[in-house]
Amino acid sequence: MILDVQQLKVNARKKWRWENHPTQWKEGLPPTKKERQALAQTLSSQLNDWQEKLHAEGQRKVLVILQGMDTSGKDGTIRSVFQNVDPLGVRVEAFKSPTSTELARDYLWRVHQVVPKNGEMVIFNRSHYEDVLVTRVKGWIDEKEEVRRIRHINEFERMLSETGTEIIKIFLNISKETQRERLQQRLDIPEKNWKFALSDVEDRHLWSAFQNQYAQVVSKTATPYAPWYVIPADSKSGRDVMVLQILLAHLQAMNPQFPQVDRALWPQTID
Repeated sequence: MILDVQQLKVNARKKWRWENHPTQWKEGLPPTKKERQALAQTLSSQLNDWQEKLHAEGQRKVLVILQGMDTSGKDGTIRSVFQNVDPLGVRVEAFKSPTSTELARDYLWRVHQVVPKNGEMVIFNRSHYEDVLVTRVKGWIDEKEEVRRIRHINEFERMLSETGTEIIKIFLNISKETQRERLQQRLDIPEKNWKFALSDVEDRHLWSAFQNQYAQVVSKTATPYAPWYVIPADSKSGRDVMVLQILLAHLQAMNPQFPQVDRALWPQTID
């Protein structure tokens, strides 16, 4: 059972409509949660095989950008998608509120410090997109600055692409009801209390504003060299399979290979 990942890819030439981006999806996915979890295990092992080749080749790199509303499952996606990937081959960068050192520089400075090097796969848990999402919704920047930053981001990602970085941007799309249920779990389940923050409730009141801003930003930054995919993420197991198939499609297209070695200079046996 194979998902056509192109169905999830954002077409910047089409007018954005949220009704075209559902939060639930069944097509191309196994029917049961158990089957989806088993498939995710298999696909994660395949991802490890490709990452090993990427690392051995040492010529290109992969940047995965995860965005989504609070409780959309960014942490869980990382755990599940990379469950069978050698931890030495990947790096996760989580972007919190900028420090005083970061605020003293341009907003892309801290991002550029941690982009992947050759042979590396890096996952951004949130990213530079917060600087045109939260900042705009909260009124910290005006429309003129937003336009300027979107231009910066497109040019920044073009530079990364042209210097060998495969960029895959993923928006985890959940419904407002799913967010309510997950926030309620953080209140009700003691083991999840630590995840709850009052800011989550405050941002929930701005749901429509965030949705509108995401629509604007994603449509304006969906480019051939740095595509966006909108993942129906109400189902965690379905979400994981879809993200894995997208990553595998990109790595298969890159087709990294183990480097050829000159065995003529090698000994035949080791004493």
